[in-house]
Amino acid sequence: QVQLVESGGGLSQAGGPLRLSCAASGRAFSSYAMGWFRQAPGKERNFVAGINSSGSGTYYADSVKGRFTISRDNAKNTVYLQMNSLKPEDTAVYYCAAKFSSYGIYTTGSDYDYWGQGTQVTVSS
Repeated sequence: QVQLVESGGGLSQAGGPLRLSCAASGRAFSSYAMGWFRQAPGKERNFVAGINSSGSGTYYADSVKGRFTISRDNAKNTVYLQMNSLKPEDTAVYYCAAKFSSYGIYTTGSDYDYWGQGTQVTVSS
C-alpha cells in the first residue's frame, strides 16, 4: 500500500515557475514508477510526465516538453514536478500516481495503482 500526498500548487502568473512535490508513504518507493497527470475543469485527465523507478528515464507530454521537469529522490520518497514558463492552459488539478514497476515509464492513467488527492495549479494571464 502506498499513500501519495501532493503539495506545492497555487497561483502563478504566466511565465512563472511552480514546483510540485509528491510525498509517498509505505515501503519500497524505489520500486515504483511515478507519473504526474492533470485535469482541467470539464476535461479529461491527461498525462503530463513520467519517471521510472530509478529515475534514469523520463517522458513528457508534448504540451509540457522543454518547460516541465520530473525528478525523484528515492531517499526522501518524493517525486517532483518543476514547472517553468507556465501558461494559462496549464491551469488544472495535478495528480501524482504510482505503479509498481522495475523499469518502465507509463503514460496511461489506468496503468497506475495509487493516486494522490491532487493539488490545484492556477496560472493567470
